Amino acid sequence: MNRIPLRFHLNDAEIGEFIDSGTTLLSLLRDKLGLTATKSGCNQGSCGACTVLINGAPQLSCLVLAARCEGKSVATLEGVSDNGTLHPLQRAFMDGFAAQCGFCTPGMIIAAKALLDRNPDPDRGEVIDAISGNICRCTGYEPIIDAILAAAAEMRGGKRKSA
Repeated sequence: MNRIPLRFHLNDAEIGEFIDSGTTLLSLLRDKLGLTATKSGCNQGSCGACTVLINGAPQLSCLVLAARCEGKSVATLEGVSDNGTLHPLQRAFMDGFAAQCGFCTPGMIIAAKALLDRNPDPDRGEVIDAISGNICRCTGYEPIIDAILAAAAEMRGGKRKSA
């Protein structure tokens, strides 16, 4: 394979790597960089376990060639906490028992973060839509939806923006 240089920002740090031209972002993150929160589920773009943010938008890292991230910003679950302080979404998932086996949790939190970054006051339907590409086999989704809504409320200071 042809090795190519890649420079991008990962969780607010500049990264420079040489990669094989066909390397997926998922493979780069997990196998080369050791960031294992992003899960390898179906490797077909169907389950959402590998969801990351690329320039703030949720993307399935199993379908993205790493080379496409040249000059872009990539965020994984490892970059969501702030110096060891859990993000409100992470706390809400713990407090609301929204993670059972935990396999889907990183992708769910990343998808939810993308939603809350663009809409700090989503309604239940918007939350459902935001996580619709993420499969969970354990929770039945209700605790996940409730956790996302609780995190949104906490991030807004406990108030609804509008009625």
